[in-house]
Amino acid sequence: MKLARPPKRAAPETIVALIDVVFFLLVFFLLVGRMDATAPFDVTPPIAFEGTDMPGGGATLAVSADGQLALDGTERTRDGVIEMLGERLAADPGLRIRINAHAGAALNTVLPLAAEIEGMGAQDVVLVVTPGAP
Repeated sequence: MKLARPPKRAAPETIVALIDVVFFLLVFFLLVGRMDATAPFDVTPPIAFEGTDMPGGGATLAVSADGQLALDGTERTRDGVIEMLGERLAADPGLRIRINAHAGAALNTVLPLAAEIEGMGAQDVVLVVTPGAP
């Protein structure tokens, strides 16, 4: 008696290899992709200069950690600083103004002050920074 052998079936394809590839692609794109929001327009951040001397002249506004202000070494109130800078800018519109703020000074003190100085017509406002220890 002859019995027919059942035909050989092809080995079922495993999907494990495909899952591995998809997982690796997912990890790759998570590592390479940017996850932050981008602006709808071109934004070029400012460039900090290090190692060169700042040109002389102009006015220096110092801001302490607790918000006290001094203009060219003389302690003044905020209104006094704004008034004095307004007079100096009226006489010299190209006046360079350096803002030397303490590292502990609050941004809500320094930034509105810089914006107000720029609003008065100052063309050259420089924030003085010191590089950290390597």
